[in-house]
Amino acid sequence: MFGLFKNLFAATDNNQLSNALKEGAFLVDVRTPGEFASGSVKGAVNISVDQIERQLHKFKGKKHIITFCRSGARSSQAKSILERNGFQNVINGGTWRNVSQAVLAH
Repeated sequence: MFGLFKNLFAATDNNQLSNALKEGAFLVDVRTPGEFASGSVKGAVNISVDQIERQLHKFKGKKHIITFCRSGARSSQAKSILERNGFQNVINGGTWRNVSQAVLAH
């Protein structure tokens, strides 16, 4: 339970985010398909948070995974789900706008 709160309230480390982006991170927008359709990060895939456990095969072999959403709450939840399933290379990017700005900076 502590891990969930730690992930939920931890600030996004933009240096870590930047380094992961430089190394070709897998960008995952965990919002709903409707939200995703209204705008997202260039190169991102949409796997809504409620589909993460059904789509674990899409995360295998990825060096870095960055999750993001509207506010950072669902991306935190997605990070926790992935970590519970053995993925240790997950970054909660926070909001999709934060991640989009980081992508544009590269």
